[in-house]
Amino acid sequence: MSSLFDAAGDERRAASAPLAHRLRPRSLDDVVGQQHLVGPEGPLRKMAQSGRLTSFILYGPPGTGKTSIARLIADIAGYELVELSAVSSGVKDVREVLDRARRILGEGGRRTCLFIDEVHRFNKAQQDLLLPATENGLVALIGATTENPFFEVNAALLSRSTLWRLHELSTDDLAAIAIRGAGEAGVALSADAVSLLVAGSSGDARNLLTTLDVARSLTSGNIEREHVALARDGRHLRQSSDTHYDQVSAFIKSMRGSDPDAAVYWLVALLESGESPRFLARRMVIFASEDIGMADPLGLLTAEAAARAVEFVGMPEASLTLVHCALTLALMEKSNSATEALGRAREQLSRGSSTEPPPALRDAHYAGASTLGHGDDYRYPHDFQNGWVAQQYLPDGVTAGDVYQAVSRGREAFLLEQWRRRRGNAESDALTPLE
Repeated sequence: MSSLFDAAGDERRAASAPLAHRLRPRSLDDVVGQQHLVGPEGPLRKMAQSGRLTSFILYGPPGTGKTSIARLIADIAGYELVELSAVSSGVKDVREVLDRARRILGEGGRRTCLFIDEVHRFNKAQQDLLLPATENGLVALIGATTENPFFEVNAALLSRSTLWRLHELSTDDLAAIAIRGAGEAGVALSADAVSLLVAGSSGDARNLLTTLDVARSLTSGNIEREHVALARDGRHLRQSSDTHYDQVSAFIKSMRGSDPDAAVYWLVALLESGESPRFLARRMVIFASEDIGMADPLGLLTAEAAARAVEFVGMPEASLTLVHCALTLALMEKSNSATEALGRAREQLSRGSSTEPPPALRDAHYAGASTLGHGDDYRYPHDFQNGWVAQQYLPDGVTAGDVYQAVSRGREAFLLEQWRRRRGNAESDALTPLE
C-alpha cells in the first residue's frame, strides 16, 4: 500500500516540478544547441558511445546544458555517476567519492564518473586531491564551469583534462525551448511572448523556463506578451522584439556619437524594459574596442571592469555601474583604427598574402633551426637606442600601412608621436594618420 502512495506522490511531484527540471533532455538527441559537441558527429557523443570516458571540463555560459550533457554522457558510457557541487563539498566529500569509486571498480568492474559543478570554486587542496585519481583512471572527471578555466582551474588538473567550450544558445534554440516548455505545460504561446522570453533570457535556457513557469501561473489561458511582462516584474511591457533591437542600436550609436545624455537614456530604457544587464555589459566591452580603440585604451579596461561588476554586484545596484561605464565611453575620444585594421588584415590574408614570417623572426630555439636560417640577422630591439631598430616584421608583399592606419585623435595621436620619436623619425611617414 505504501508503495502505491509513494508512486502517486512521485507522479504529483513530477507534474508540479519546475519546467526546467521536467524538460531536462533524456537523450543527446533532445539537447538543444551544442551540436558541435553532441551532434551525430560530435566528439562527446562518440566518446560516450565508445564506453570509455576521459576527464574533461565543460566551459560555457549558464543555462547552456553543461549538467544535462554530463549526465547523459555518463549514462550512455555505462559509468556510475556521482555528482558534487564545489560550493558545498569539501576534501572529505572528495575522499569518500574516491573510496567509493575504488570499491565499485573492485567489486563490479564498473568505473565512476565524477561530475563537479562550479569546479572553479574548488580550492587548490581539493583540486590536487583529484590529480592521482584522474591520472590513473580511477575516475573520469567532468567539471562544469562558467569561468575561464585557464584562470580558475589548477593547471595540473587542466593538463589532465580536455576542455570543451559550450556556446551561448542562439535565438532559434531559445525559441524552440520556449515552445517545448509551453507544450509540456499544456499552454500556447503567442509570437510576442516567445520573443520576449528569448530577449529576457540572456541566452540562459533555465532562466527562460523559470520565467515561463511564472507566466503560466498568471493566466488560465494562453500566454501573451503581458503575462511574460508581469512574470518579469512588468519590465517588458513597453518593448516589442523590434523595439528591442532599435533601442540597442540607439544605445550604441549614442555612445559612438559621444552623446552622454542619449547613451544613458537608452541604457536605462533597455534596463527598465527588462534587457539583460550582462548583454548590455558585453555590448559595451565590444564597443570599447570597436569605436574607442586606440583613442583611449582605458575604454576597454573600463568596460571589462563594468562587466565584472555586473556579475559580482548583481541588479539593481549594477545599474549604477552600467550608467557609469556608458557615460565614460560616451565622453571618450573615438577611433575605429582597430576595427579597420582587423578588416584590412583579413582582406590581405583572403587575397593570398604570405603567412611565412621573415627568416629573422622564425623560431630559432630548437636543434637544427640554425641550419634552416631561422633567426639569422635578427636584431634584438633592446640592444639599440630607444629600444627600436629597423628590420622587416611583415611578410613579403605586405607593407606598413596596409593593415593599421592611425587616427590622430586622443591617446592614439600621442602614442603615434611616441612611436615616431622612438624611431628617430626614421619612418615618420610609415603610417599616415587619418584627419
